Amino acid sequence: MFAQSIVRSHVLDELPGGRTAWPAQGQWRYEDYLRLPNDGRRYEVIAGVLYVANAPSFDHQYTVYQLARYLGAFAEARNLGIVIGAPFEVHLSETSRPVQPDVLFLSNEQKPSPGAQKFEGAPTLIVEVISPSSIRLDRQTKFDAYEQAGVAEYWLVDPKAQSTEVYTLARGEYALIGQYTGDELIISKVLEGLNTHNNTLFNR
Repeated sequence: MFAQSIVRSHVLDELPGGRTAWPAQGQWRYEDYLRLPNDGRRYEVIAGVLYVANAPSFDHQYTVYQLARYLGAFAEARNLGIVIGAPFEVHLSETSRPVQPDVLFLSNEQKPSPGAQKFEGAPTLIVEVISPSSIRLDRQTKFDAYEQAGVAEYWLVDPKAQSTEVYTLARGEYALIGQYTGDELIISKVLEGLNTHNNTLFNR
């Protein structure tokens, strides 16, 4: 996730009505999110906490594009499902909605109907591309939220370190199945047989 952090008081001051018009952190609901202005920011609510993202860097978006391209081509060629990128709302639970993962894979059974504005439930696979300001969010907050929701596989991709970590859900907890650097081949249990090398994901 790019340049995202907990919404600070000065951001709420800028919103219509100021801080007094908005819930305290930890008490945000989807109905509150729907009242937010369409101001170009990317907002998410996770466990009742509002987060805001700024514009992404070129390296971040390059990696997002490469991930969507490689994973999407693989899933389409094998008729496994669809791969899409943000912005698209995912509603994990009553208190964690919406989240907007950088890239997500939905199996054929999960594919939304035409015209759908959101996906409710746990996508089969989620990828977050780490930015310097989103390390804690991606490695802790979202890690826990995706694990609790039952997302089968979670990738953490770091353009700065040029590395990819793949976690799969086992007995309700994420287990690291591989950390890939250089030109190592990324192994996925969800997309078995994927033929993507780690170094092809990054602007070099």
